[in-house]
Amino acid sequence: MTAVTLPKKGPLLGGKGWTAFFVALIVVCAVAPVLNMVVPAGSPLHMSDYAVALVGKIMCYAICALAMDLIWGYTGILSLGHGLFFALGGYMMGMYLMRQIGRDGNYKSDLPDFMVFLDWKTLPWHWTFSDSFIATLILIVAVPGLIAFVFGFFAFRSRIKGVYFSIITQAMTFAAMLLFFRNETGFGGNNGFTDFKRILGIPIATQEMRMTLFALTGLTLLGFFLFAKWLIASKFGRVLQAIRDAETRVMFSGYNPLPYKLTIWVISAVMCGVAGALYVPQVGIINPGEMSAANSIEIAIWAAVGGRATLIGPIIGAFIVNGAKSWLTVAYPEYWLYFLGALFIAVTLFLPNGIVGLVRKWLSREKAPAGVSAGRKEAQRAMAAAQGVEPEALHAPLVAEVKGARA
Repeated sequence: MTAVTLPKKGPLLGGKGWTAFFVALIVVCAVAPVLNMVVPAGSPLHMSDYAVALVGKIMCYAICALAMDLIWGYTGILSLGHGLFFALGGYMMGMYLMRQIGRDGNYKSDLPDFMVFLDWKTLPWHWTFSDSFIATLILIVAVPGLIAFVFGFFAFRSRIKGVYFSIITQAMTFAAMLLFFRNETGFGGNNGFTDFKRILGIPIATQEMRMTLFALTGLTLLGFFLFAKWLIASKFGRVLQAIRDAETRVMFSGYNPLPYKLTIWVISAVMCGVAGALYVPQVGIINPGEMSAANSIEIAIWAAVGGRATLIGPIIGAFIVNGAKSWLTVAYPEYWLYFLGALFIAVTLFLPNGIVGLVRKWLSREKAPAGVSAGRKEAQRAMAAAQGVEPEALHAPLVAEVKGARA
């Protein structure tokens, strides 16, 4: 039997990677606050409050795109329902922010205004811990995680996959949206939650608080990126990629895919929940529209445009698509959806590996020796694999590792 040398675990990031990471960290924590709070408003270098809110919102979306990459790009599970987990995290934070309004509402009541309008006398049971910030932080993680665990356990145990899984996740999100639209559920109905006043007793509508939320969002995005890099580089990450490429072979090698798929599914849901919680105080509203099917589909589009199975690609895709959306919805609002559809079709047909894949392909051609084209190199690798000379790139190391463990 041919011995296969397992790849050595490399550093979390290379030299250029760490440089880019610390540059992003400095921009989020130092450059942006200075441009917004120190540079005068008339200066061309000034970062407006609108730009702070917009970039902060897009960074929340980038966290969702990163979460999508973990389950779709690295595990092969396409979810069209991640908008649900994003909205659940947002609602948990929104409930706390509504309680923080206190008697500053229109009705001067301890109850939120919408409850007074509906003639509610007491808070529903699920609002019990909504006045505690610590409990809210726990619920932001626990609620999306628990729902994802229950749904994922039954779906993965039943071996539902492919387009059927995608349809079920979208149906789940749509059902939740209809539930939250109902006034009797205690989530504000169609209007949702808005008119937030303060967080931790500090007014939200101040420049300092907006910049604090901006920096927290940026730090969270960078932290999740490092966590995802570490996770994918671990043995757990190699199993995920093997499941994506050959789940049956993974099972024959002695691994049960269920706990791996369920774990990454819950992690991805929790990441979206955290993103939703950061999104709400910056945008100032949360309603059932965040659970719409279109929002969940957009998360998949961000990952596809940037490049699946790259981690950095979905983040780039979120910035590009939402930046274009912000401009087009103002300049050409009636054409935005056509642009989004055309973009997704173009990426599917011409850029299957997204923008990052295109850049990597271009760089590999630049570095290729003279006379050896990228197509020829691909053909050589395919012939070697067919002849059994070179192991399959993703799951052969895992199979060898399993065989060594069984020996």
